[in-house]
Amino acid sequence: MVSDADTLDNQQSDEGFMERALAEAECAAKDGEVPVGAILVMAGEVKGRGHNTVIGSADPSAHAEVMAIRMAAKSIGNYRLTGSTLYSTIEPCAMCAGTLIHARIGRLVYGAPDPRAGAVDTHFGICGADFLNHQVSVTGGVLESRCREMIQSFFRDRRE
Repeated sequence: MVSDADTLDNQQSDEGFMERALAEAECAAKDGEVPVGAILVMAGEVKGRGHNTVIGSADPSAHAEVMAIRMAAKSIGNYRLTGSTLYSTIEPCAMCAGTLIHARIGRLVYGAPDPRAGAVDTHFGICGADFLNHQVSVTGGVLESRCREMIQSFFRDRRE
């Protein structure tokens, strides 16, 4: 049984790790990249971190989530990241959601939904698709307003 204290501790740790993902997103923004950040946690320890580097690396797969997963897999020496949690400032796209499935990520926590490309809750429902060999538990909306504001202000500034 989950107590109110357990739920509160989980919420606080989710927010703490999302703060770290937001710091990664700030790094992307400073580099002129779309400000998305991600942190991968196993047993309470950060094993991977990443932010968008698509433009700078000329790599269309260099999304924040993929970068964090790559770093974590190298860190533990295994592409299967069973029992881990990925924190992303924005709802992952189809490529990133598919990578979560292949890496056997246990849980995804994201900040703001992505109305255009979000493939977890907004479109497709990839992480919960019962026809796939793995499903990912999903929690959305953690520090949602801050995550949304970061990406909206980035695009607002580019338009001006």
